[in-house]
Amino acid sequence: MFDKLLEVEKRFEQIQQSLMEPGVADNQTRYRGMMKELSDLDKVVSVFREYKKVKSDLEGNKQILATENDEDMRDMAKEELSSLEKQQTELEESLRLLLLPKDPNDDKNIILEVRAGAGGDEASLFCYELFRAYQHYASSQGWKVDTMSISEGSVGGYKEVIASITGDKVYSLLKYESGVHRVQRVPKTEASGRIHTSTITVAVIPEVEENEVKINPNDLRVDVMRSGGSGGQSVNKTESAVRLTHLPSGLVVVCQDGKSQHGNKDTAMKILLSRLKAIEEEKVRKEASDTRLSQIGTGDRSERIRTYNFPQARVTDHRIGLTIHSLTEVMNGALDPLIQPLVTHHQAEALKQQTQS
Repeated sequence: MFDKLLEVEKRFEQIQQSLMEPGVADNQTRYRGMMKELSDLDKVVSVFREYKKVKSDLEGNKQILATENDEDMRDMAKEELSSLEKQQTELEESLRLLLLPKDPNDDKNIILEVRAGAGGDEASLFCYELFRAYQHYASSQGWKVDTMSISEGSVGGYKEVIASITGDKVYSLLKYESGVHRVQRVPKTEASGRIHTSTITVAVIPEVEENEVKINPNDLRVDVMRSGGSGGQSVNKTESAVRLTHLPSGLVVVCQDGKSQHGNKDTAMKILLSRLKAIEEEKVRKEASDTRLSQIGTGDRSERIRTYNFPQARVTDHRIGLTIHSLTEVMNGALDPLIQPLVTHHQAEALKQQTQS
């Protein structure tokens, strides 16, 4: 580990020197790349330098205990030694986490897809409520949410909603939301007061640039049509809705919420490219790994990941056996008590795997 840390520190210093060279900012692409790499390495180097200082102080106190006869000095050294050893252990743990292989998608923005599953109208209502919780959480993180497509339910709520979320490290936190979410509660329309179970599916897909996924134009069918649904008298006057069909995969994306055909086509293409990249990455992941670690945050929509029980005001994450009794807060966007334990669990599993390999 320490050889790797010395390499990281050396690279950090090399970039700092390069940035001081005249004319380096003239090439903006290279300059931005260097600044990003410097930022990525900064945290590791800062903790490593703190670790080296603590280790040096430890050696100094051990030297005092080995050579000093003054009891007061020895007592001070012993007291500092205990504190420094604790710091050293904590810093070593931090460094191991910082050196874990990074998910290349962690810094990316996402496309969030929330769909009603089993449960009819009740599933549509919960689809709307959970999407709203994600909106509140995004706001608390300083992220921006742009709704790309909405299909409304027959009694309110959403059959499906697709949105783009942009900001700092969005995917790194929301990737664990992919899967089946189950809700248990008494519907407002249920006269007998029986608890119903409904499900919705969530997909968290990292956004991709157009050059990351190549589509043969011959593999793409583009259909334009008049927008349907609510929207006033002008909604059906022009053929602004766009349906993209990727023939090899059978993926279909319809976008009609924008006012222009061009805007809807751009939005639909953005969704399609991200879905194709996600499918390819999932295939690679499944072929490359058979460990439990790979099942956390993979985007497997068939996996039931969480249950929201309204009568008991509890939320249970089935992947890590976590239950919290703050359902109201969760539905208002307080998702950290669910997300952070998943991040910690993922890191612990990765460390375990790293130690065993």
